[in-house]
Amino acid sequence: MLTFRSFLDLVEIRTKVASMLPFALGTAYALLRFGEFRPLSALLMLLSLLSFDLVVTAMNNYYDYRKAVRTHGYGYEEHNAIVKHGLKEWVVVSTIVLLFATAVAAGLLLVGQAGAIVLLLGFLSFGVGILYSFGPIPISRMPLGELFSGLFMGFVITFVSVYIQAGPEQIATLVYADGWFELHLNARETLLVLLISLPAVASIANIMLANNVCDMEEDVENSRYTLPVYIGRPGALKLFAFVYYASYLDVFVLLWLGVNPLLLLPILATLIPLRRNIRAFTSDPSKRRTFVLAVKNFVLLTGVRAFVIAVAAGLAIGFG
Repeated sequence: MLTFRSFLDLVEIRTKVASMLPFALGTAYALLRFGEFRPLSALLMLLSLLSFDLVVTAMNNYYDYRKAVRTHGYGYEEHNAIVKHGLKEWVVVSTIVLLFATAVAAGLLLVGQAGAIVLLLGFLSFGVGILYSFGPIPISRMPLGELFSGLFMGFVITFVSVYIQAGPEQIATLVYADGWFELHLNARETLLVLLISLPAVASIANIMLANNVCDMEEDVENSRYTLPVYIGRPGALKLFAFVYYASYLDVFVLLWLGVNPLLLLPILATLIPLRRNIRAFTSDPSKRRTFVLAVKNFVLLTGVRAFVIAVAAGLAIGFG
């Protein structure tokens, strides 16, 4: 029987912050850059985004359950919610279908509000989300998982969050005429959104990297050839640290956008706990003891950025 608790475990609700914070980051940035906030569009995107994120996680757990080669040891009985709660397959599939229908319905309503670009990116994101967990060789079982999760959850979510607030005239338009699709993209604004989203891209990619480092032995047993399997644990841990530090390039963009330097101090201050968390994880990469530090780093880096940008936007509106 699917209870509220087993549902939360099936969809790993604690990980949904990975999609909510990029949404908040993009919304705050749109307010700062364009002075725009459209509540209905934000609500529809939030509903579609959260529902589809739940679908992807539930599908991933279901696929792991169906494809598992080794079904004991490595904490399998605790990590997989379907096994842990004794869920029936038809219940899990029905839940996935219902969540997917909710995501599609809210997404289509959002397309009616924001236009064809959202439809295009929605199809692309849905496709990647499904291929992430489903198919002959899911993305999650390949060395590309970190790249796809970082770009789509970190950048694309942030970009769409900005786009639905700013409107097509500010960033991009997609027009169909006489059998032709014409895409017009504001390269500068798109690049700015990419740079602003760097902390989200980097820290989301590192959540998956940390997870894959911790699960290397189990992944090999279950034919999951992830990035750490290819580059080795030492190389993966070095990459883990480098990606975090590279994300601080966004500070220069915020300065260029006119954010008060004093507001950037909280961002720079995040380096202190970040370095401590990096050292703790790289010295003892463990799913039980230190994996949570990668999630904490994501909340720290992306959350502080979203807060600082929101404050800067508030000050700009208040004194504008």
